[in-house]
Amino acid sequence: MSNRLLLDTCAVIWMAQDAEITQAARQEIDRAFADDRPIGVSPITAWELGVLGKKGRLPSAVSPQSLFDRFVSPGGIQLEALTPAILIDSSFLPGDFHNDPADRIIVATARAHALTIVTRDRAILDYAEKGYVLALPC
Repeated sequence: MSNRLLLDTCAVIWMAQDAEITQAARQEIDRAFADDRPIGVSPITAWELGVLGKKGRLPSAVSPQSLFDRFVSPGGIQLEALTPAILIDSSFLPGDFHNDPADRIIVATARAHALTIVTRDRAILDYAEKGYVLALPC
């Protein structure tokens, strides 16, 4: 796989906590770092972390802002642009995809920049199986 990677929010949380991810995902992430290919994170991930923190569902003792800042500050992690075109495109995704706005924005970001989403989100993985976006289970 030579596409750049885009981490879904769940992948950011697990990686920030050094949780176990699939060997295939770990290899692609390691390869991206070795090849100097930045790994993308959408700004909507910061919003999702805030929502999870507000609901008490963020599995971390640190604040959502601290978790996000610590994760995106190391070299190799790139904050992807959240453009008006991506936001509009997220409303017009082809095929049948659920209405979660954050997932739609992450998918639209991946489609706009030919990125592969690293995720465990079944809806995104099913959408990828239909050929609408690239995804790698983690």
